[in-house]
Amino acid sequence: MNKKLRGKETCIKCLVFVWLSLFTHEVFPQGLSQTIRGTVADGDNQVPLAGATVMIVGSDPVIGAVCDADGKFRMSGIPVGRHSLHFSFIGYEPLIVAEVLVLTGKEVVLDVLMKESATSLQQVEIKAFSNKDRPVNAMAMISARQLTMEEASRYAGGIDDPSRLASSFAGVAGSLSSNAIVIRGNAPKGLLWRLEGVEIPNPSHFANVTTFGGGGITALSAQMLTNSDFFTGAFPAEYGNALSGVFDMKMRTGNNENREHTIKAGIIGIDFASEGPFIKGKKSSYLFNYRYSTLALISPLLPENARGIKYQDLAFKINIPARNAGSFGLWGLLSGDKSGSKPKEDTAVWKYYQDSEEDKNNNKMGALGISHRIILDEKTYLNTTLSVTGNTIFWQRKRCDSEFNCYTRDVIAQNDRKYSLNLFVNRKFGANHTNRTGFTLNRLSYNVGLKHADSAGQSMISYADEKGGSNLLQLYSQSRVDLNSKLTLNLGFNAQMLTLSNKYSLEPRAGIRYRFTDKQSVSFAYGLHSRLEPIGFYLAQQNGSMGTMQPNKDLELTKYPALPFRWLTWKWTGFLMIHL
Repeated sequence: MNKKLRGKETCIKCLVFVWLSLFTHEVFPQGLSQTIRGTVADGDNQVPLAGATVMIVGSDPVIGAVCDADGKFRMSGIPVGRHSLHFSFIGYEPLIVAEVLVLTGKEVVLDVLMKESATSLQQVEIKAFSNKDRPVNAMAMISARQLTMEEASRYAGGIDDPSRLASSFAGVAGSLSSNAIVIRGNAPKGLLWRLEGVEIPNPSHFANVTTFGGGGITALSAQMLTNSDFFTGAFPAEYGNALSGVFDMKMRTGNNENREHTIKAGIIGIDFASEGPFIKGKKSSYLFNYRYSTLALISPLLPENARGIKYQDLAFKINIPARNAGSFGLWGLLSGDKSGSKPKEDTAVWKYYQDSEEDKNNNKMGALGISHRIILDEKTYLNTTLSVTGNTIFWQRKRCDSEFNCYTRDVIAQNDRKYSLNLFVNRKFGANHTNRTGFTLNRLSYNVGLKHADSAGQSMISYADEKGGSNLLQLYSQSRVDLNSKLTLNLGFNAQMLTLSNKYSLEPRAGIRYRFTDKQSVSFAYGLHSRLEPIGFYLAQQNGSMGTMQPNKDLELTKYPALPFRWLTWKWTGFLMIHL
């Protein structure tokens, strides 16, 4: 190695060391206290609860606040550390939000949803219990777990990846080499990923490269997400096109009062996040996070076979309240990955084809959406989302001779797109009955190209050059009925149809829970589930004596037989859980 190159490498090492030393932890201004504020609303109809109270558990002197007419509360001067918050309101079940992390450099903003009591009680002592198994979605009965992104940073091996955090739950398996989620033995591709209520491609860097349904690490920074739900079976009716489970992720809303900025460095990447109001004193806000891979920054220091791995991602959410017109949101997630390898420089050590090959792999994933929520009356709200999602995979392989003359041997290029309209109406008929009914229209499209050359000088042969599309329609309705203070019933159905072949699936869902005491319950849930394969599987073309054909056009939706009867060809899941 010449002196000039050695000097550059030494300089890079120094810069990386200084960078990681300065930003090993989040950068926050010094201080001893912070503000906790937020909004308290009805979990079923999203109506703010004016007069709800919030207190910090165990504080001395007592620290608390009362929500104003808009359901908003504020507590200032809260010591840094972890605190549990107790929320209560007449006619509602009390709630504890446990282990809220208070730091000096960022205000804590909470959106709290409370459940109305099914029965009216007179003089009675009510105690709140913290139950982390309680999901955000009130329709869930069983096999559901609420995840906080702060938890992902605390679990050993979690590396801020919610997928790896989920692998620690019962019935879920994972691996160190991939963040693929295997639920009760089902393939990772059977998992439904949702972001802001919209189905999205696997949000992982290098997704589907080594594992179909898995990737390397998450493309969503923990700084962007709020509490999310993870389902491992018998999920509510609103979740269609899923077999093994559902990961329902939600972005948090940015701070609409103060601008805050964070720089964070770790083994995943260098994060820069910013949030705040567009205009001081207004209610609209922005939140975004950009991350660049640490591996790309320290690439010159890595072994030769570990170089060339680069990834970056950008996530954002813009929230614009519009008074009587409801609330508008613009959100997105974009990621890009690059990896590859080069032939070994010493041709004498070439032993396998891989030693003389050059690989390039470029992946891209994106999801963009516009959401609108409006409260129609004190019992009903309407939610509408327009979105476009997709992913791109490009892979190229070259083979070289002993003089490093290379020719292109394989090229694979695939693009998948989906345009969606999601709409649902949520109505609370009373303290005992809430219904959510909605539909989704999906326009699916793809194009794929596959070329190969056997040897140098040979023209590349195209084995696939296709494009096409179809529509997937979904309809669902579900109700939660509190028969009394101890017995809760959840009933619904989901229907979906692929217009390409008019193949459809009708899937009933049901769940029941009986509470013996505040800490003990027994639950049972049942559901039928099916999932659409990538649209390219159905539209794949084959040339024959009769011309071009589509042999897979009439394939059924993927279903796992449960019993040897034609009318029971869906995968069914039934779970019994006793909570002590």
